[in-house]
Amino acid sequence: MNDQSILGGAKAGCFVCVTDRARAKTFYGETLGLTLVHEDNFAAVFDSNGTTLRVSPAKDFKPQPFTVMGWEVPEIRSVVKELAAVGIEFVRVPGLPQDEQGIWSPAPGIFLVQRSGWKHVKSRAALGRVAASSR
Repeated sequence: MNDQSILGGAKAGCFVCVTDRARAKTFYGETLGLTLVHEDNFAAVFDSNGTTLRVSPAKDFKPQPFTVMGWEVPEIRSVVKELAAVGIEFVRVPGLPQDEQGIWSPAPGIFLVQRSGWKHVKSRAALGRVAASSR
């Protein structure tokens, strides 16, 4: 038996399906500031601090009501403020103890926020849910 993990030392990549590739490309590239590293007929590929994000159109994609991607950030409150300044709104979940910015803490030292929509993106749910966390 091998004591090494098969993928434990490998770098993960992310895949996000969208219905409107142009809007998603604008969102990830211009709004969030990720670097577009490649584009072909299948995907727009971004670099997110060393992690590959493939944004692929899917004709019959149905947005999901849960988080599909997240980022760890050094100071979540300032990041939420910056995201709100560019038009990103955050989910308010009934019964969830969130502060005025929509941030909640599921465990000591971990803080989460979920966005609800993008003002400049017509089919906002097609981009999926995004979360940021701070430790």
